[in-house]
Amino acid sequence: MKKTLRTSIGMLALAGLITACSDDSGSKQAQSAAAPASTGTAAAPAADNKLETRFATIATGGASGPYNIIATTMGEIFNKTYGVNSKTQTTGASVENVNLMAQNKVELAFLMSDVLSDALAGEGSFQAPVTNVQQIAALYPNYVQIVTSKKSGIKTLEDLRGKRVAVGAQNSGVEVNARNLLNGHDIAYGDLRVDYLGYAEAADALKAGKLDAAFLTSGLPNASLLELEQSFDLQMVSIKPENIARIAEDKSYFVSLEIPAGTYGNDEPVATAAIMNALAVRSDLSQEDVYKLTKTFFESLPQLRNSHQAMNDVSVETAQQGLVAPLHPGAQQYYDELAAD
Repeated sequence: MKKTLRTSIGMLALAGLITACSDDSGSKQAQSAAAPASTGTAAAPAADNKLETRFATIATGGASGPYNIIATTMGEIFNKTYGVNSKTQTTGASVENVNLMAQNKVELAFLMSDVLSDALAGEGSFQAPVTNVQQIAALYPNYVQIVTSKKSGIKTLEDLRGKRVAVGAQNSGVEVNARNLLNGHDIAYGDLRVDYLGYAEAADALKAGKLDAAFLTSGLPNASLLELEQSFDLQMVSIKPENIARIAEDKSYFVSLEIPAGTYGNDEPVATAAIMNALAVRSDLSQEDVYKLTKTFFESLPQLRNSHQAMNDVSVETAQQGLVAPLHPGAQQYYDELAAD
């Protein structure tokens, strides 16, 4: 009877994973995905080429964003290496990704560090601390890319007051840092005409003249902005370094960086804010599984860098710098082994 029950549960779990989906705009549909929790541990260790968990679903963001592009390659590598069912789940990004992990619907996620920090503290978009999320690595910086048209007259973030602005998909990491940066400049949402749009939707709205500006926070370059640049008089909006330094006194995950000249046809570097990305994992996955996933992730950096150039900023040497969550014991084991060599 117990064997029959376990078999039935397994069949239901597979059916749930197959039917789970979300749209390219990174909508909230992902929260209705039926994929249940993986078995974080098993009775005996798995073989070297196997994992104890049957699923390694990776929560990402919009279909055109770096998270999803990089994670697609990751999933292919995990599937080929371990035979695990590993694929991406497009979502509204960081806040939704944390919620999916808290609901045991995904095993791994790409997150912005500001959202992860809020989740652990039970602040911002989270009513209570999230306790089953740990970190594998600090990744690459997400640049706050505020884009407008050259004819708009918008030069700096302060110029957004009174304008129609896309701030990212609602409760996404983009929206969280947009709100924090605006608040740090004494600009509330009530001082703007706010639209909640993901990368592709915001780019389309700019092109159609329905927006004055948009936040598209991601690694460099953003595919939607590269496409927009081909048919739009694109101009990047700067954020003054001294303002970022002041905001960082309270929100320490913000740093001042520059979008390099030539990224989107810009003649000069553009000063802006950045937030480190995090690769997170559910705490209940076994130490052995997370050790294997961490090891494979770093050993696959050449392929991941080919998938998106933002991964050029990721290395095992810097992966423990800027952590905001505790390391999973499996990831810690991998770093300890490297340090011992």
